[in-house]
Amino acid sequence: MEKKWVIKERGDSVVVRQLAGALGVSESLANLMVQRGITTAAESHAFFNPSLEFLHDPFMMKDMNIAVDRLSTAIKKNEKILVYGDYDVDGTTAVALVYSFLKEQYSNVEYYIPDRYKEGYGVSFQGIDFAEQNNCKIIITLDCGIKAVEKISYAKSKGLDVIVCDHHYPGYEIPKALAVLDPKQPGCTYPYKELSGCGVGFKLVHAYSKIHGIPFSAIAAYLDLVAVSIASDIVPITGENRILAYFGLKQLNESPRMGLKEILREAEVFRALTVEDVVFKIGPRINAAGRMETGSKAVELLISNNSKLATGISKEINNFNIERRTIDRVITTEAMRMISEDQSNTNAKTTVLYNPAWKKGVIGIVASRLIETYYRPTVILTESNGFATGSARSVQGYDLYQAIEACSDLLESFGGHMFAAGLTLKKENIKPFIERFEQYVNRTITEDQLVPRIFIDTELSFSEINDEFFRVMSQFQPFGPENMSPLFVSRNVFDTGSGRMVGANGEHLKLDLCQESSPTKSVPAIGFNLANNFEYIKARNPFDICYSIEMNEFRGSKNLQLNIRDIKTAEER
Repeated sequence: MEKKWVIKERGDSVVVRQLAGALGVSESLANLMVQRGITTAAESHAFFNPSLEFLHDPFMMKDMNIAVDRLSTAIKKNEKILVYGDYDVDGTTAVALVYSFLKEQYSNVEYYIPDRYKEGYGVSFQGIDFAEQNNCKIIITLDCGIKAVEKISYAKSKGLDVIVCDHHYPGYEIPKALAVLDPKQPGCTYPYKELSGCGVGFKLVHAYSKIHGIPFSAIAAYLDLVAVSIASDIVPITGENRILAYFGLKQLNESPRMGLKEILREAEVFRALTVEDVVFKIGPRINAAGRMETGSKAVELLISNNSKLATGISKEINNFNIERRTIDRVITTEAMRMISEDQSNTNAKTTVLYNPAWKKGVIGIVASRLIETYYRPTVILTESNGFATGSARSVQGYDLYQAIEACSDLLESFGGHMFAAGLTLKKENIKPFIERFEQYVNRTITEDQLVPRIFIDTELSFSEINDEFFRVMSQFQPFGPENMSPLFVSRNVFDTGSGRMVGANGEHLKLDLCQESSPTKSVPAIGFNLANNFEYIKARNPFDICYSIEMNEFRGSKNLQLNIRDIKTAEER
């Protein structure tokens, strides 16, 4: 699939030059900083030296005083507390964090994770009934609850106080909970709006600790869970999230809790972890518990202090993940066949597919995989509890949530954000939804949004690539949304003649590249799934590349390597 390269606007040349001089770095590195809003040496120091002292006071969050007062009263009166969270990574890490913290102060607490298949996403009537039947007086919802207006009213009618800890956008009505902690709600002046659900839970724990004289060092031990949630939930790694992720990764690398340590052992990760490792190694395994069986398994692992139990659960979760991968490959193949066999899909601007046999827990992954091939807003539906329920994914720059909202009269429920959403509808409304969704997207999406784009930070000459450049660039970590690993473009490069196809099916490229402007310097490069360019490259033709720079480790030796993301031949420029 052809990709459009979008090179970001270069920072103000005067500012870039001044910053480069003040820090003693190249202008290319200073430009990367300016593009990220760093324009002075002082701002650079704050960015490259994150400090927990820069975290905001949790009591700046609306309703935090109410939440902490009620929690304190419950503990004083020995009232039972239910910690309730969603079944994905953000929800289960949040439950593990808040439950573990409360357990250290107090014994009368338990947790609840809804069943994805029987109860669905978020707060459920069944979960509220569980709280009542087990004599709970308070429910703390984590990573859910901000749109659970009816269910929280139901809880209130049962005499239950609810503290909502969420980070999603609210609906038209805020639930009438005792306290609602969500920086995105109207009237909340909390300075940072992009916390994960687990991050909001951490703020509650932080606030309680401040009131009760618990040292911050006691709750800093939970930052590994916060880092896993930030990475896996794909929230921006800016501001507070950058600080929390930085120290959470440090905790994860130096002394992770037993459950995370066991996950890493099963994933065979024995090196310093990055955000990318969390996203691809830890997150899918935690998610697999809720996708294939129950998210409670993940919480049980994350709170465990028993090595034998943790080892057993981590093996079970790893098996869930293997099974999940098999199922999502099968469903993806079936979905692609459905698209290819339906001629109406040829000129469609959307993909909406329904199969009642598909497993609910993996359809979000399938939607994402289909976008890799058919780059357009995608909804995958299956059957659950007599309804069609599904996951939706978008393309860069297109507001999927608005498109689904435009079909809200056909839906029983929906929720999410610009790029991902969930929805439930009656089966008889599937066809009308497909038609309405296609019409709305067709009317509102631009042709440019239907072409995948690669956002490139700056053009770079091979002569600038060296160990010092990489050392400074590495300090931009942790990488993630709004602080992605820098991508570069270099023009008129060619292979020295040692290039070859590698991989089980020869699908990848292994190259040694030179640039016309500095032909004596060669740089090793790897290009995954780019072997279709091999004949052109082998003929020593010049081409342009966009790439990231990484440190390759092989048999004890290290060297800088370009990870090529895309290639443009002379004809494609």
